[in-house]
Amino acid sequence: MRPVLFTLGDVGIPSFWVTALLGFVLAFLVVRSDLRRRGYGVDLAYDMILYAYVGGWVGARLFLIPTAWDIFTRDPIGFLLSGSGWVWYGGIIGGAIAMVVLARDRGLAFMELADVAAPALAIGLAMGRIGCQLAGDGDYGVPTSLPWGMSYPDGVVPTTERVHPAPLYEMTACFAIFAYLWRRRWQSPPAGDLFARYLILSGVTRFLIELVRRNPAWLVGLTTAQWISLAMMGIGFYLLRQRTVRRAVVPAA
Repeated sequence: MRPVLFTLGDVGIPSFWVTALLGFVLAFLVVRSDLRRRGYGVDLAYDMILYAYVGGWVGARLFLIPTAWDIFTRDPIGFLLSGSGWVWYGGIIGGAIAMVVLARDRGLAFMELADVAAPALAIGLAMGRIGCQLAGDGDYGVPTSLPWGMSYPDGVVPTTERVHPAPLYEMTACFAIFAYLWRRRWQSPPAGDLFARYLILSGVTRFLIELVRRNPAWLVGLTTAQWISLAMMGIGFYLLRQRTVRRAVVPAA
């Protein structure tokens, strides 16, 4: 584990923030490339990343506050700027709301922006999970005897037990989702197709990873993240069905 990646003088640079920055750079490059292919200017790419960053950051932190109220009240600034404890589904929701605002301000179709954002979301989260792995911030799983189990003795949330390296599982899945969506975009799918598939694939991924995470059950034996995952899958399947039905409709002669 390497929670502090390097130092500048007396200032330690957290590995989480370095990988988060790299994630946003990669996401920007992905968004810029796809927007150019669709005939948009690079200024829209900057706006999308800015809106997504602000919306995702606010959502990820706000959704965490109710689960760590005591820590938040003791040191609200330190809590908000911490490199650990980000809520994945809060970031998704906050980023989606930000994209709705941007689409309305620019007079653009939300689904087209969502399709552009889908591969970027996947690769951005993959990089973020690398940061979680390096930081050992508690996103690891339950104890395991499997040969690839790991301990995090020097992590932000240390443990000497061998546990599931859940961040690595999610990182691998997110890179695979990115590769799939990036390739599919060349097939000219209908608007909303890529976003719908992202919702389904990322929902399935997180639902399964929660099976080895340490998060407590919330309702009917499922964690909060699993319920959010089910909602994402439901929305994704609904969007896919709507687009399949529309493409099947043949205009009357």
